[in-house]
Amino acid sequence: MSERPWLTAYPEGVPADIDPGSYHSLVELMEQAFKAYAPRSAYTFMGKDMSFGDVDRQSQAFAAYLQSLGLQAGDRIAIMMPNVPQYPVAVAAILRAGFVVVNVNPLYTARELEHQLKDSGAKAIVIIENFAHTLQQCIAKTAVEHVVLCAMGDELSTLKGCLVNYVVRNVKKMVPAFDLPKAVRYKDAIRRGNSAHFKKPSVGPNDIAVLQYTGGTTGVSKGAVLLHRHIIANTLQCEAWFNPVVIDLRKSGEQVTSVCALPLYHIFAFTVNMMLSMHTGGKNILIPNPRDIKATLKELSNHKFHSFPAVNTLFNGLAHHADFNSVDWSHLKVSVGGGMAVQGAVAKLWLEKTGCPIVEGYGLSETSPVVSCNPVTAKEFTGTIGVPLPSTYVKLVSDDGQTVTELGKNGEIAVKGPQVMAGYWQRPDETAKVMTADGYFLTGDIGTIDERSFIKIVDRKKDMVLVSGFNVYPNEVEEVVAMCPGVLECAVVGVPDEKTGEAVKLVVVKKDDSLTEETLRKFCKENLTGYKQPRIIEFRTELPKTPVGKILRRELR
Repeated sequence: MSERPWLTAYPEGVPADIDPGSYHSLVELMEQAFKAYAPRSAYTFMGKDMSFGDVDRQSQAFAAYLQSLGLQAGDRIAIMMPNVPQYPVAVAAILRAGFVVVNVNPLYTARELEHQLKDSGAKAIVIIENFAHTLQQCIAKTAVEHVVLCAMGDELSTLKGCLVNYVVRNVKKMVPAFDLPKAVRYKDAIRRGNSAHFKKPSVGPNDIAVLQYTGGTTGVSKGAVLLHRHIIANTLQCEAWFNPVVIDLRKSGEQVTSVCALPLYHIFAFTVNMMLSMHTGGKNILIPNPRDIKATLKELSNHKFHSFPAVNTLFNGLAHHADFNSVDWSHLKVSVGGGMAVQGAVAKLWLEKTGCPIVEGYGLSETSPVVSCNPVTAKEFTGTIGVPLPSTYVKLVSDDGQTVTELGKNGEIAVKGPQVMAGYWQRPDETAKVMTADGYFLTGDIGTIDERSFIKIVDRKKDMVLVSGFNVYPNEVEEVVAMCPGVLECAVVGVPDEKTGEAVKLVVVKKDDSLTEETLRKFCKENLTGYKQPRIIEFRTELPKTPVGKILRRELR
């Protein structure tokens, strides 16, 4: 048996390997794109385009501003924003200035944000004003010294920008009152940067580019250390993989346009939307709030687009919406499903309605993210996560650490390739748990490999719950709930959910009878971001346990 039997499933033109050393750093990759595609539109947002040249100029000015603050090479800078044009500018600026990007979910509560800022040691944060009140609650307990405040309308024309900001602040009341006296407005930072001196630092392949936080099995969120070479490798792997369906577009000179509805702080959109499109001169349609399906379809009705990476819930939500047909889907060449399992019924409906099958892929924060994907030339949904990408090795490992060779037999999916992280930030103990002696990363997912070498996920080793592509770790939710007055014991499990794949179920033993479901929900809302909040709450008199006293979660499902 060959070492990589899956290569026979590769579409024509996809190489077995890519050269991650073709760029010295992400900075080099981005600057080449800025130069090559300067006049082209890189992002479109609320009817306004931003060219590659604009991203180049703004990010250099912003990089000069960040350097002027006295920050040192390798310092961490957090970004806490939805999909707005300032996001890619901030990423490019941070990397060009020699700093490290810390991606933060903008919906985090103050508790979650505090942990991530403390753990990463971030010195500065670029944040949209909608969430400034969250930062205000925890900034004093962190190392953050500099705050750059963005607004929704910053990148729009003066009149439209003022109007959008007025509506967001005063009509929709989406900006709660906050007090961050030392914060600098984004536009001011750019202005200051234009007159500051930018000093080009030396950035190499082994420098850290991103700390991508993932939930931790112990309830603590861990930062996956992604070096410049890891994200370069995954960008080039995805380019090679998607090439068969976009090569003709590129040859004809048409710009490949992607829908960017997944949040850029999520590593899937970070690499597959932002970095890949930047590298290939493609355009992204930025969707700031994909949960608003009506507004998303309205935006898409204004564009012609070819690529659509999304999660199952989004495909499903769009396909079932009354306005679905207001969008021209005829140019769609590739729909990529990732982040969570794509359901067969959703894939079937999507193919019926768009004529473009969903090719499901698989990845993790720890692998920058893409590990495997179905061939983009596939004409139907396979129900698998496809085959490993170029330069990627996958094997199944049994509980006793042996390689599983028998077809159809289960084992933990282990990955080796140039996109696998350097380890967890400042947690050598946690890193050691997931890396094998021969350099494979243990994913915690249980899978099988069929006779065609396609991989199928059958279960998860960890207790993790996957809600719409986001990891929820039971320990973290349990720790929070345990702090609620009146809770004696609690346990969290994942239960199947039609919309989100899985939902969080919370089982509680009361300390006293005054504890109500309403009180619990309010407490969870204050301390946990939306997708971590329990969908189902159940009260019991006791929890099932092992003789040693360990809670038997599987009996609660």
